[in-house]
Amino acid sequence: MRVGIIGAGSIGLLFAAYISRVMEVTIYTRTPEQAADINNYGIVLKKGTEQTISVVKALPINLWQGTDDITMITVKQYQLNAIIEEINQLETIPDNLLFLQNGMGHLRKLKNLQASNLFVGSVEHGALKENSYTVSHNGEGTTNVAGFRGNFAILNKFVLTTSVDFPVVLQMDYYEMLLNKLIVNAVINPLTAILQVKNGELITNHYYFSALTNLYSEISSILNLENAENHLQQIITICKNTGENRSSMLKDIEANRLTEVDAILGYILEVAVSKGLKASQVENLFYLIKGKELIKGAFT
Repeated sequence: MRVGIIGAGSIGLLFAAYISRVMEVTIYTRTPEQAADINNYGIVLKKGTEQTISVVKALPINLWQGTDDITMITVKQYQLNAIIEEINQLETIPDNLLFLQNGMGHLRKLKNLQASNLFVGSVEHGALKENSYTVSHNGEGTTNVAGFRGNFAILNKFVLTTSVDFPVVLQMDYYEMLLNKLIVNAVINPLTAILQVKNGELITNHYYFSALTNLYSEISSILNLENAENHLQQIITICKNTGENRSSMLKDIEANRLTEVDAILGYILEVAVSKGLKASQVENLFYLIKGKELIKGAFT
């Protein structure tokens, strides 16, 4: 099975390293220089004290033709518009596209795509890109995927072909799947980014934990969550299991990059407005993160 991966950041490199063990992978990079590095050195995967090298074909994105059996799009939310334009301009529109973004803001963007079969997913792994061809796997989890539109046969085949050491699980309801990840991201990411702390400190510092529970209570009310206590326990468990990790939003702020706050807190604000509800905590955090981006001169 031929798998294309668009985006060679931490998640793209991580997926390419693992999936190339059982499938033929081509990773498409933003720059020719990164493609050359991956072709010369392979993808170096670090996990604990172990280090492996995966031989993966790499091409710059402008050479992508959409001919892979399935293509995974692992870029950030704010980079999607350019990718969607690229897809719609191809001579032959690819049939099978799997989008792996945080938040839920990309769902409306997918409606503009001409591709027949669209899939979405959520990633629970922690990864850190060390250089153009090296990635550290610093938090194990599961990748959940679901069909969004069209025929899902190739997605089923993809799930069945993946290996047990990098599990991909098929979910029946894409909305519930993304909502579960959104709730976690909306609480952990902005708080750690503003406080500049690792995930675990949100529950070990009782003042931070009070802020966490207050924020979650507002989000739960806006989204009208069923089993609200279960969702809160999931957030606490993730903070425990990833206690030494720095959230993706914190890492983006530290690296002077744009964050995905528009697709995470921005989405929740849109829901609140549509329901006529106040969202003072979510709104304040949204403004604080956007302010951080502005101060640091964040760039894509």
